[in-house]
Amino acid sequence: MSNAVNECTDVPVLTFFIEYLIKQYHQTSKQEPIYLDMWKEALAGVRKHLITYSKPSNLTVLAERPSGLDGHIHPKMDHLVCFMPGTIALGATGGLNISEAKKLSTWGAQQEEDMELARQLMKTCWGMYKATATGLAPEIAHFNIYDPPQMMRHGILKSPETLDPADDADWKQDYVIKPADTHNLQRPETVESLFYMWRITGDEMYREWGWEMFQSFVKYTMVEDGGFSSIGNVNDIPPSSRDNMESFWLVS
Repeated sequence: MSNAVNECTDVPVLTFFIEYLIKQYHQTSKQEPIYLDMWKEALAGVRKHLITYSKPSNLTVLAERPSGLDGHIHPKMDHLVCFMPGTIALGATGGLNISEAKKLSTWGAQQEEDMELARQLMKTCWGMYKATATGLAPEIAHFNIYDPPQMMRHGILKSPETLDPADDADWKQDYVIKPADTHNLQRPETVESLFYMWRITGDEMYREWGWEMFQSFVKYTMVEDGGFSSIGNVNDIPPSSRDNMESFWLVS
């Protein structure tokens, strides 16, 4: 198992593997602990090998290693990866409100660290939306990172308290949106994580972020007949419609 986790360094592939481990554990009423063990081992590999930080603002980045663990780290996050903040919080708390989870005998330093990682990754995913003209995330974001890369195993770096789109703060410089990645397919991963984070932490900030996202989707992706369409460029106002609605939009 360990080798499989450590060699699974392409994040879109990793997504399809890791996303369901902790969920499967809970869906089977915790009767199959192998899924919990696999989740813990997979997340340990992610923390050790794939978590790095952007420059200059220290946003948490779940990067890729396309050439394996001995190769370079590629500071790229697909929107698909934004299921991770909520899923990490689910793994840390078992889905309980955090105040209840902290009363359990199983709560400790690792769970505290996992929750901080969830919060920081959530901020990075939300920043993908706030960094664009439409307030909608691109399909893929790249990041400016330190050289050599700063890794999580050296400690969690302090990131900005807020990401204000009206603010010309340095955090916007951390995001690199390439021309081929500017489309938005109305993916649900960030919305899912915001819902998890709100239910687990009770922090109204996550509901506010979700509401702002919804307003941007209505403003820029709704079409005349009342449906919604993916768009071609999140930095164009008005954006061009792609006349296409993926089925996963309906789960958002």
